Amino acid sequence: MPAEELMSTAVVFIGGHPPHPGVLAHLPQDRWVVAADSGYDHATALGVEVDLLVGDMDSVSLDGLLDAAGHGVTIERFPTDKDFTDTELALRAALRHGPSAMVVVSCVGDRLDHSISALMALADPSLAAIPVEAWWGEAHVTVLRGPAARVIGGSVGETVSLLPVDGPAEGVTTTGLLYALHNEVLHATASRGVSNVFTEPSLTIEVRHGALLVIRPHALRSAAAPATPRNP
Repeated sequence: MPAEELMSTAVVFIGGHPPHPGVLAHLPQDRWVVAADSGYDHATALGVEVDLLVGDMDSVSLDGLLDAAGHGVTIERFPTDKDFTDTELALRAALRHGPSAMVVVSCVGDRLDHSISALMALADPSLAAIPVEAWWGEAHVTVLRGPAARVIGGSVGETVSLLPVDGPAEGVTTTGLLYALHNEVLHATASRGVSNVFTEPSLTIEVRHGALLVIRPHALRSAAAPATPRNP
């Protein structure tokens, strides 16, 4: 495939409830789009063209399947009895494309277990080499795996939470937050990183080891940009 295609951002639409319509304005124009099952319906409802549809096809609509076939979308169908969720299959497919970054689009669905599993999948070590973010309803999620740092835009007074995944996050340091962290350890079983507040239009966060989900739960109420990576 062309070199320029390899450097595009992979955008992954997954199932659940339809995503917030405001997310469309935040998606990159240079993108390669993967849909996980009914994520195809969500993408096309926003006017987003899909390049690859993956999953067991138990939730995508019949109209969606016919639309995909009619538009020449590549379809990878899997059996219902499988070792990976449709979300994981979509993330793996997107990674095979060799993207420069990945954006996942979702919304909280009726299955709590699926929602938690999908959020945890964002921090899979196989994705560590590229920036990963997600739009989850009106929330924005930035995945930060140490050693790394990010500058994350927001609004003064906006809520943000830092949730460790895949073990504790060590050496966490922040600026631009009401409750500053200085070389601290955050544990998944404690709420130390929950409900912090922007005191500036952007925050800087560094993590030496481990992985964090940086969640702005009301991001689409803010006009700020998502995260910008920088050297730690």
